[in-house]
Amino acid sequence: MFNVQPRVEGVTQPLLDLYREISPSTIGHLTDFGFVKGLQPLARPLRILGNALTVRIPHIDSTAIRHALELAQPHDVIVVDMSGDEDRACWGEFITYAAISKQVAGAVISGCVTDVRAIEKVGFPVFAKGISALTTRSLQLEGEVNTTVSIGGVSIHPGDLIVGDDDGIFVINPRDAHDIGSVALDKQAKEAIRRKELGYDL
Repeated sequence: MFNVQPRVEGVTQPLLDLYREISPSTIGHLTDFGFVKGLQPLARPLRILGNALTVRIPHIDSTAIRHALELAQPHDVIVVDMSGDEDRACWGEFITYAAISKQVAGAVISGCVTDVRAIEKVGFPVFAKGISALTTRSLQLEGEVNTTVSIGGVSIHPGDLIVGDDDGIFVINPRDAHDIGSVALDKQAKEAIRRKELGYDL
């Protein structure tokens, strides 16, 4: 049975604008909560910023991801909870092409991905636990879309703000995002001044 809930658009354009240049590592100086553990970028450099569209699949059956992509809008981030399966890949080349066609901002996978060369070639941002040639199947068994999922010690709700770069992934409820984003942006501005004083201009 599939539980497909309506898409939640929690992230506004002003919030995307605020976080456009903010790094999770800057936020890491401000709070301990919201950082997804155990996932790595498939390739660097990488940047993900968008609205969480969540999926939970039962290990072998990845059908729910396709249901999620039917609902996806530009700037959504597909977040997939693989229910503890760290051996199979639920994301590959052709699901990447489908995501790009919907202007999806990236994918965050609690398991593995496959077709690495093709994904890297098109530059689609993906965080995952690893890489595997063993894949899920489209079996039409069950799954959930736009329900609360758990990845890397963080509960992620539909419509949460996802911020990811080479250093990691940060997740926050949009209601709380403005205040911490403003402090982070101010901190980065001060760091830029200090960097120039030291003779560096990254």
